[in-house]
Amino acid sequence: MPAHSAKAAAPVGVGIIGSQFISGIHAEALRACSQAQLLGVASPTPGHAAQFSERHGIARHYTDYHALLADAAIAMVVVGVPNDLHCAITLAAAAAGKHVVMEKPLCLNLAEADQMIGACQRAKVKLMYAEELCFAPKYVRLKALLDEGALGAPTLLKQSEKHDGPHAAHFWDVNRSGGGVLMDMGCHAIEFFRWMLNRPPVKSVYAQLNTSVHQGKTRGEDNALLILEFANGTIALAEESWTKLGGMDDRAEVHGSKGVAYADLLHGNALEAYSSAGYGYAVEKAGSTAGWSFPIYEEAWNYGFHAEMAHFVDCVQHNRPPLVSGADGRAVLEVLFAAYESARTGRKVSLPFVSEAAKPIDHWLGV
Repeated sequence: MPAHSAKAAAPVGVGIIGSQFISGIHAEALRACSQAQLLGVASPTPGHAAQFSERHGIARHYTDYHALLADAAIAMVVVGVPNDLHCAITLAAAAAGKHVVMEKPLCLNLAEADQMIGACQRAKVKLMYAEELCFAPKYVRLKALLDEGALGAPTLLKQSEKHDGPHAAHFWDVNRSGGGVLMDMGCHAIEFFRWMLNRPPVKSVYAQLNTSVHQGKTRGEDNALLILEFANGTIALAEESWTKLGGMDDRAEVHGSKGVAYADLLHGNALEAYSSAGYGYAVEKAGSTAGWSFPIYEEAWNYGFHAEMAHFVDCVQHNRPPLVSGADGRAVLEVLFAAYESARTGRKVSLPFVSEAAKPIDHWLGV
């Protein structure tokens, strides 16, 4: 190596807080990143962290995330826990000097978002928002077509994500989740639209919500239609559902003055199969896979998780700003609050939108 060459940056020590479905995907993506060293996992449920560490080859496991945060070798934590825990964990991580990757949605309310952003700024650590759709290879290519002018000026964007309901109990409890399918999956659409358009301000939002299938399981909505109007004149339509049988479906469209492009995130990379028994990986996330289905290969990669985690590790390693930050997570949350208010009133709601509600669904429920 020449004498003047810069010394290679050391790998980033990473800890995972959480041990369920999404944390397993995070671990898979981090293990594929040569610049990440996955050093620890924390989960309060007896046995979960130990089982997770054995499954993913992680040396240390904890039942208290504060013990993980005390590990000096860990520089970055990736958090995949119920929404009502996001703020407290972020504040503790910032106090411990750890960079934070927070799963969507950022937190339950705007006051918490401001606390989290402020704490990380004061501690001089990064608060990164894990919106994987901004890293999904098909969607990255879709954005490139739009950015290079191949589709002309954008006029209409569409995104839809559908399955038959979430895999964990806390999603059904609006006190923990903050809302139903709009909170769970509509947050993907909002940041996807902002990112595709290079984040112009959202001018207004209109939402139609209903609970059509899962009334016995939740007070939250299981179907959502969301229309965003951006300051640059582009309209965006999101369709999110917990009522679609037959597995996951995730698609996007970009309509422009000079063209149109369609991206089917899953079916174009899938097999076509029939199984009377069903199969494992998708069962955790999207219900039964018995019957005809479309088993996808390299699902985590196709969804952008590998590129996402590699990007966040690089941001810590080289002190670069993240593509998706805590501020973006807060912007998404503001739109969600306005959307639930729109669903309550039946009217379009303008942004900026100020809310002191404890969680977005309180507007719709009239709490």
